[in-house]
Amino acid sequence: MTKYLDIFSLKGRTALVTGSSRGIGASIARGFAAYGARVVLHGQRPGATDEVERAIRAAGGAAVSIHGELSQAGAGREIVAAAETAAGPLDILVVNASAQINGAFEDVNSEDFATQIEVNLRATVEMLQAVLPGMAERGWGRVVNIGSINQLRPKSIVSIYAATKAAQHNLIQSLARDYAPRGVLLNTLAPGLVDTDRNAARRDSDPEGWAHYVRTLNWMGRAGSPDEMVGAALFLASDACSFMTGEAVIMSGGY
Repeated sequence: MTKYLDIFSLKGRTALVTGSSRGIGASIARGFAAYGARVVLHGQRPGATDEVERAIRAAGGAAVSIHGELSQAGAGREIVAAAETAAGPLDILVVNASAQINGAFEDVNSEDFATQIEVNLRATVEMLQAVLPGMAERGWGRVVNIGSINQLRPKSIVSIYAATKAAQHNLIQSLARDYAPRGVLLNTLAPGLVDTDRNAARRDSDPEGWAHYVRTLNWMGRAGSPDEMVGAALFLASDACSFMTGEAVIMSGGY
């Protein structure tokens, strides 16, 4: 029975979770630490992840923090290098940080377009280029890309964001084929609507409209919570996922 209890263990593994100062990233980081991983937290600015780091350490987990702005060219490689300097070679990469700029397609400007391409796609490419060869050399690795229901069912209000998320998963599928023989597995976790800070302005400015929206959005009639994403992320980052790669796990409340 012990082997079944241990398949979700991350003991001895080192994980970088980008965008882990809040929301889904923070919940995944806390969950990974609870299952034994040494977690590298990442935020845009110094101090952004302090609260999460304190919570992990107070619970007996191991965490260190780094920071960096992913919209800058080369930032993806720099963040991986900083993480490995702080904590050693990475076994797990969670690509969570993203840029989402809502608006009508006709109003998309060059700056908003570039930001979403740079953060969601270019930085992802750079991080994967930096981390995958080492994982392959060591014969074990996991990449958990945090996608979106919009990669499958896009809304026009997030047309560029949705397109970048579809491109991210296409990249995951492409690389999963190449790296599968070397023990490195890449998958996407695609949430539906999750009640995070990203949605706070809309929720707080129109509580009745928000309540109606979430009641009619999915079969469960509610938004998910960041903590509800942890179980799937843990599966994708652990030995429990040993026969799965290049796939997308949809967490949408039924859609």
